[in-house]
Amino acid sequence: MPLPTVAIVGRPNVGKSTLFNRLVGKRVALVDDRPGVTRDRREGEGHLMGLEFRVIDTAGYEDEDPVSLPGRMRQQTEAAVIDADVALFLIDAREGLTSLDEEIGRWLRAQDTPVIVAANKAEGRGAEAERLGAYKLGLGDPLALSAEHGEGMADLFDALRPHVEREAVEGAEEEAYDPWPEGGPLKLAIVGRPNAGKSTLVNRILGEERMITGPEAGITRDSITTDYQWTGDDGVERPVRLVDTAGLRKRAKIDDKLEWLSTQDTKRAIDHAEVVVLLLDATRGLEAQDLRIADSVEEEGRALIIALNKWDVADHASSLFNGVKTALEDGLSQLKGVTLLTVSAKSGKGIDTLFKAAFELRDSWSRRVGTGELNRWFEKAVDTNPPPAPGGKRIKLRYITQVKSRPPSFVIFGSRVDQLPDSYQRYLVNSMRRDLKLGPVPLRLTMRATKNPYDPAKSAGRQ
Repeated sequence: MPLPTVAIVGRPNVGKSTLFNRLVGKRVALVDDRPGVTRDRREGEGHLMGLEFRVIDTAGYEDEDPVSLPGRMRQQTEAAVIDADVALFLIDAREGLTSLDEEIGRWLRAQDTPVIVAANKAEGRGAEAERLGAYKLGLGDPLALSAEHGEGMADLFDALRPHVEREAVEGAEEEAYDPWPEGGPLKLAIVGRPNAGKSTLVNRILGEERMITGPEAGITRDSITTDYQWTGDDGVERPVRLVDTAGLRKRAKIDDKLEWLSTQDTKRAIDHAEVVVLLLDATRGLEAQDLRIADSVEEEGRALIIALNKWDVADHASSLFNGVKTALEDGLSQLKGVTLLTVSAKSGKGIDTLFKAAFELRDSWSRRVGTGELNRWFEKAVDTNPPPAPGGKRIKLRYITQVKSRPPSFVIFGSRVDQLPDSYQRYLVNSMRRDLKLGPVPLRLTMRATKNPYDPAKSAGRQ
């Protein structure tokens, strides 16, 4: 059975993300002194003195028009509470109850979800009076805690325990919950410039308004992970761990600490992904920033798909596609034949094609080439096009071995390999992609000189 869910709620800047980070055991959610940093729901696996549960960090609850950005954020918070097993309602013990706290309390009392009230930032002397003042909410005994300093965690354990602790079935062995019993999910991150439609695409995939969207650029700040199952043409469900990320602007334009933190969060999402989808706005075409993002994905060794979004409203679609393809061949030559496809986040067209390509790329990215197949390819490649002989001295390439996968990485041993031209290495890589069916995934090729047992300098130290 799935883990019980705890939703952390409260008005802006009461310490929800700080408590979330403490419960998941790492700095996952962005934290800043200014209010309203968190916008989308962020989920993680919480641990507290042996208790295990799913914890949700929500946006600050504000009384705003539902069509405004704060209003849309509140709708996400309300949805999280309704779906949760228990709501953890934080107030600020330094400021005491506010009218907005009381409004949130009235809304929570009208829900079926059990509520625990906690006065956060309670490390000061005056905190006890403010904690007692929270009885006014009519939601039971308020706790005192400090998410930043870890105080009050034992009391929080006692309060959460009745709601999240599983009852053992007599005579049955306890089994660890595995949401993907048939193997690990495809780790798929969606990245791109602001307003490319990343969150809209994720919502279309999930079939619900899971991410906040709107005309404002840069709505998404945290990288939000959601588990999903995609059904292919064969009817088999395949697990996906889908990550929506903040938009990436040019580094020179980032002059805000919070945007810098969001950018670093997106880079971590790329680093932890297996396949990265770079989403482009088809109405704007390919820009220099897109190539920089693609290059950073390749440098991290992740499989890359480039998807043209808003394809249903793009002008001169055919010439646009060919123009982007040509520009990629020129600007991303190190990833020859990168996967380029079209999607529409609004209609859902092209999504199945995207997932099919992503799973195929992960297979190539994870592949280990058999020793016999690799050696046969190597001998043929070298015989067909022997290495050059700079200065009349021949470069000898002796053998190749695959040292790792994800991405596929190979080492070639030989003599005078430090003089092997880049052009010849590109020939080997392109031949490898074609002949070994590795496709457009990052390949790592390292040259290493074989030791010469007759070299006096190397043999002098041997007995």
